[in-house]
Amino acid sequence: MAIYIDDVSRTFGEYLFIPGLTTKQCIPSNVSLTTPLVKYKTADKESALKLNIPFVSAIMQSVSGPELAIELARNGGLSFIFASQSIDMQAEMVRKVKKFKAGFVISDSNLKPDSTLQNVIDLVNKTGHSTIGVTHNGAPNGKLLGLITNRDYRPEKDALDKKVEEFMTPFASLITGKLGITLTDANQIIWDNKLNTLPIIDQNNNLVYFVFRKDYDNHRENPNELSGKDKTLLVGAGINTRDYRERVPALVEAGVDVLCIDSSDGYSEWQRETIAWVKKNCENIPVGAGNIVDKEGFDFLANAGADFIKVGIGGGSICITREQKGIGRGQATSLIDVAKARNEYLKSTGYYIPICSDGGLVHDYHMVLALAMGADFLMMGRYFARFDESPTQKLRIGNNYVKEYWGEGSNRAQNWQRYDNGGAESLKFEEGVDSYVPYAGKLKDNLDITLSKIKATMCSCGALTIDELQRNAKINLVSSTSIVEGGAHDVILKEKG
Repeated sequence: MAIYIDDVSRTFGEYLFIPGLTTKQCIPSNVSLTTPLVKYKTADKESALKLNIPFVSAIMQSVSGPELAIELARNGGLSFIFASQSIDMQAEMVRKVKKFKAGFVISDSNLKPDSTLQNVIDLVNKTGHSTIGVTHNGAPNGKLLGLITNRDYRPEKDALDKKVEEFMTPFASLITGKLGITLTDANQIIWDNKLNTLPIIDQNNNLVYFVFRKDYDNHRENPNELSGKDKTLLVGAGINTRDYRERVPALVEAGVDVLCIDSSDGYSEWQRETIAWVKKNCENIPVGAGNIVDKEGFDFLANAGADFIKVGIGGGSICITREQKGIGRGQATSLIDVAKARNEYLKSTGYYIPICSDGGLVHDYHMVLALAMGADFLMMGRYFARFDESPTQKLRIGNNYVKEYWGEGSNRAQNWQRYDNGGAESLKFEEGVDSYVPYAGKLKDNLDITLSKIKATMCSCGALTIDELQRNAKINLVSSTSIVEGGAHDVILKEKG
């Protein structure tokens, strides 16, 4: 007969924190949200890759494009570029993120001296970049002959066929840095000479990099920026269990930092085979796996070699897997069970495998509950889909602005690989919906508010780190009526506006 699980399947909304002692040290400015991203041996004391905030964006067409990946990394988190697209397109999105670095930037806006003002305008409209390198062959590493910024021409007055060499700032008038210069010294030259851009050239005067003043300013404004030793922003990418032999090498060549198998059900032999292939052929690239909801699923992927494991089936706001297949588990219960399995695995092997909570988050305080219940970081789709930086359109419906948001299991996404059970290459039925989410503005503005709430809640629990939160938080199961009591009630609310 079937195996019955006696535990009730519970969600985050059924729990509240009980305050712990808030000491004088428990203030938001002292809270650290740094958390491990990939597996490590506890004797080594820390993970090779860490997040500065415990947020990653979902592997979804409507969420994780290069613009959001850049902005999230600048604020301390990580995006996984969606896999439901061609290999070349996904690899190019990874390259776009890696090129955007607060430091030495390879120029991707370049022209030849015999190009015209019309060519300049077209290039600016295409790339959005106001600084253009003029090289002898129009290549990013050609001999530097000059520089163009928006201060060098007036489209409304200058002839559109005017040659670039007639209005560019010539090489003789440029201040440059030599290849090998440190970023600190390059920024000092920019500061001393009141520059916006410093070209870096080699011994033959070939353009190698640009260093921008705005990147230095941006870095100061984003102290949590998630970047590697080479100063490039960190970025992840999703993969599937079908074309990984072709997709993974292309992503590695593009500079990806971490991979994650994108699947609704990670407890499968296909995932084990995919992990084994990545480990054998790309030994320096960590790969996460999932999704699972219990100890058996965790142990299977842990033994397969997963570097982190995603928890959650059917809890996403656009996911209808539970309706369609009757498969899933309440996210809070899933996380508690898997966290126990993770801790048991740590005791028996000495390896700590981070777990990622994916789905089920409605309110910001749910994020803190997920972390307290054992998650090292959170994967979110709806939360990020609302922002300017997500790839979808902003629309006006009635009096409200919204952004489109669709699931990878929807007919619109056609991501059959995510739900692959072998056989024909097609989506048999939908496990996701096509929807809208309220437009919320810029990522940074909203993220700052969310992080403030998280830190304030942690302080009320007497915790300054995620590890302390997991060890010391007191969590209470609550009744439905006490949840109602926790909101505004028995009053007439004033209309806003």
